Amino acid sequence: MSNRSINTLDKILTSFDSMRLFITSSHSKTYRENPAKGVPEANLTSAERSHAAALMRVNHAGEVAAQGLYEGQAVFARDNSIKEQMLEAANEELDHLNWCRERIEELDEKPSKLDPIWYSGSLIIGSLAGFVGDKWSLGFIEETERQVSKHLTKHLKLLPEEDQRSRTIIRQMRLEEEQHQANAKKAGAEELPKVIRYLMTITSKVMTKMSYRI
Repeated sequence: MSNRSINTLDKILTSFDSMRLFITSSHSKTYRENPAKGVPEANLTSAERSHAAALMRVNHAGEVAAQGLYEGQAVFARDNSIKEQMLEAANEELDHLNWCRERIEELDEKPSKLDPIWYSGSLIIGSLAGFVGDKWSLGFIEETERQVSKHLTKHLKLLPEEDQRSRTIIRQMRLEEEQHQANAKKAGAEELPKVIRYLMTITSKVMTKMSYRI
């Protein structure tokens, strides 16, 4: 086996080992300040708190998946500048993950028990996209972030109007997801075939429904 193959395998195995850290937040990364800091807690009913927590659990699961996606793509990125762009985006997504986790805990709930599945599946998908080539990998990021932004906009409509803490977090997340989408397009993203975009939408819906409940 060549040194390059060994190095690539080592990076993939390291990414799988990082899964525990991303999901438990037991690593030493210094997070950016939560955008909801200073926003007063709303007087929500039990049903509203449960619903808001479930929506934030879905968002947290999406951020876990984003870590796997970016990690997998970065392993196979040919262009160093594109690789750095992916890792920078992953770093911001890790902030999002922490903000969502904090909000879930404030609402007395826990993240999805299926997070290891979301991370592993996304790592594999990200690796495959990266292996095909940078332009297609960037295209995958652009489409993913487009769907995520649309999904966050929907959550702003579904959240209780009084829950400004959750809303503040989601608005900041959406702003940065849209920037990731724009950066991918600027870097030369290739538009994905319609069938791939459709499959991505179906997969997202499955993850959303399952994470809301489990």
